[in-house]
Amino acid sequence: MHAFSHGTSSTTTAVAVPPALSLPVIETAFPRQLHPYWPRLQENTRAWLLEKRLMPADKVAEYADGLCYTDLMAGFYIGAPDEVLQAIADYSAWFFVWDDRHDRDIVHGRPAAWRRLRFQLHAALDSPRDHLHHQDPLVAAFADSMVRLYSFLGADWNARFAEHFHAVIEAYDREFHNRTSGAVPTVEEYLELRRLTFAHWIWTDLLEPSAGLEIPAAVREDPAYLRAALLSQEFAAWYNDLCSLPKEIAGDEVHNLGISLIQHEGMTLEEAVTEVRRRVEECISEFLAVEKDVVRLADTLADGTVRGKELSVAVKGCLSNMRNWFSSVYWFHHESGRYMVDSWDDRSTPPYVNNEAAGEK
Repeated sequence: MHAFSHGTSSTTTAVAVPPALSLPVIETAFPRQLHPYWPRLQENTRAWLLEKRLMPADKVAEYADGLCYTDLMAGFYIGAPDEVLQAIADYSAWFFVWDDRHDRDIVHGRPAAWRRLRFQLHAALDSPRDHLHHQDPLVAAFADSMVRLYSFLGADWNARFAEHFHAVIEAYDREFHNRTSGAVPTVEEYLELRRLTFAHWIWTDLLEPSAGLEIPAAVREDPAYLRAALLSQEFAAWYNDLCSLPKEIAGDEVHNLGISLIQHEGMTLEEAVTEVRRRVEECISEFLAVEKDVVRLADTLADGTVRGKELSVAVKGCLSNMRNWFSSVYWFHHESGRYMVDSWDDRSTPPYVNNEAAGEK
């Protein structure tokens, strides 16, 4: 269990948020919600991590619940059918484990292992059923996730998701080379790369199976809908940068908006933190403005037809969950053991990582 299990409002959460990371507008204007399936979700994802051998049993027992991966997804995709939320939560847990493997391959100088994994993931994305029994648990679990996620909507959605995730894999490869060479991207380079490594469009795509309907391109590409989706993800990515800066400095990272500002804009650490926070707050205020435009867009879709009504309801559901992303991400960063660097024995080595499965001895 965890802090969010006893209520769906921030007023019931006794987590202390450091003043430098506190955003009162999130705590007041973005009330927390929690999918009612959450207790079973947590239990089932924990079992899936064990079944797919993504983490050793002792690490699952000690760390899985405290990492709050299921809390994050259960606070985002409200209204999703249980089986959709379960598939998303398992995929999200996989994503975090993949991120850790990527990090360990960099830290321990394993370019060949990373290159092999990169190509295997591309292949599994295109034909997941052929990789369900792959010898690398990370590839097999990814294939399992893709088979499930591909089952909810149609071929067009599946192709779009695959296109977006192929780009994420390649962005992780660019991160690998940046880190192994010590290259800190410029602010603009970083912002472009971050939209891919944070998987902005993946989490946005997953709003659709949660709503039970594929959103037509004309609606998805509407400036207001597109802007609202982007702002929810930019907030998450930049707030993550704000919270993970100590962890990433300790781990010799080069990918953080604060690090790029320090390296290329000549800012001090304090100035960089202030600038990242300013951008985070700007995302919130802009979202509050543009969400009204998305509501108007949804209303125009209700044209008296059954299809129009369904689409209007689905768009409003997607918008509501974009809003939920703000509070879910915010509290995740203060409840998850992933960011509690000061409690680790080694600030550069997360205690929950599965080094042995990555080939480390």
